[in-house]
Amino acid sequence: MKIKNDVKKLMLTVSLVGLLLFLAACGSAEPEVITVVETVEVEKEVPVEVEVEVTRQVETEVEVEVTRQVEVAAEQVDIRFMGELPIDASVVMEDLLDRFESENPDINVILDNVPLSTIMESLPLQLQTGDGPDIAKVTDIGGLSEYYLDMRPYLTDPGYWEENMQTTINATNPDGLDEINGIYSDVTVTGPFINRTLFEQAGVAVPSDTSDEVTWEEWAEAARQVRDATGVDYAMAMDRSGHRFAGPAVSQGAQFFNEEGYPTIDDEGFRRMAQLMIDWHADGTMPLDVWAGGDSYQDARAEFVNSNLVLYMTGNWQIGPFTDQIGDAFDWEAVPNPCGPAACSGMPGGSVIVGIAATQYPEQVTRLMEFLAAEENYGEWAARANYIPQHEGLIESGIAYETDLPQALNAYTVFGNQTSKLAPLTYELQGYKYNSLLFNSIRDRLTQAIVGELSLDEAIERIQADVDEGLAATGE
Repeated sequence: MKIKNDVKKLMLTVSLVGLLLFLAACGSAEPEVITVVETVEVEKEVPVEVEVEVTRQVETEVEVEVTRQVEVAAEQVDIRFMGELPIDASVVMEDLLDRFESENPDINVILDNVPLSTIMESLPLQLQTGDGPDIAKVTDIGGLSEYYLDMRPYLTDPGYWEENMQTTINATNPDGLDEINGIYSDVTVTGPFINRTLFEQAGVAVPSDTSDEVTWEEWAEAARQVRDATGVDYAMAMDRSGHRFAGPAVSQGAQFFNEEGYPTIDDEGFRRMAQLMIDWHADGTMPLDVWAGGDSYQDARAEFVNSNLVLYMTGNWQIGPFTDQIGDAFDWEAVPNPCGPAACSGMPGGSVIVGIAATQYPEQVTRLMEFLAAEENYGEWAARANYIPQHEGLIESGIAYETDLPQALNAYTVFGNQTSKLAPLTYELQGYKYNSLLFNSIRDRLTQAIVGELSLDEAIERIQADVDEGLAATGE
């Protein structure tokens, strides 16, 4: 506790009545001379002189009044922020949070950087029980929307969010509400990367150099030729994710919904893409380690970074890690999405940073979200973490990405161009409130078909049953 003594008052009171009675009793003809300085105010502790002249004993009472100013530190609250952040993005977020805490000493932010599987599997359970974080970086944007904090009552300027981030507002309100819940951490587009250096070493032409519409089958054939010529282990890989599978399936003609808008799996396009996945794993085009290597999400980043993979179907969120982990060690390149009979499409996506409604500190959470959403800070986040933001002002002014690596700059251009080529159905699928039911079941049942536990017919039947049961459980 800090105490400041700013003012001290000294009061001197002399009992003159008693003095006069004493003098009268002595029969003095002339009054005694008494001089009293009664009150002195000073701003600091300095010596105070009090002059008293008296020829007789005088009783003096001194009263001291002290005023104290006490500084009491505001109570500090802990805000827990859970998210999956690559190393480079984590460094940027830590810098931003340090600055926020220096400007807001009453808030301590605990950054809980967890694997993506925790976000996809454990976070929903935590939110259901009310034991989740105060802020979360969420990938299942529509499916978890019931748990988001509406920050409107606490925001300084809701109009700023409406003007710059209306797309985010729409995405976090699949039921048509107009709540303001958070910001896009990153806008994503799925699509493939290739190791061009391997193509050059193999003497195999890169198919997209001569055609804007290369089919999945053509890419697979070229990748196998490169693998065989260079001796690397893998020709192609795709993240173990129903979301990653969905874009190629739409390209093959999958519809995913019937005329009434109900999720329906079994159609020619879905079967065609699923069969390609089964065949590619059976003939070694794709490694079993990814789709049969676990019970949840699995990626193939390590294989690509280590130059052991020719083509990797993933998304633009890999640009940052590839910039840091590959650099210019070999020539990596983003290429347009392969084509099927219906489209040449990936999937839109991304993750949002949102406040959680169950927080005990909605005002403090909103204060942090306003800091992160401020144009200067949001722009720094996008530029340094190598992300695409959802902010109209930043999109108009452009992002000064902190890299001069040609591979990275080219990748931003390719993925930016892909956003306008995504099939309309992919946006409908991405915005569907229960798309996680679809994606998770596709991931798990397709894996069973790949490893031979189910036939394709059985896998499709199980996917539909999973979706039907899941929707019935929601009561909608």
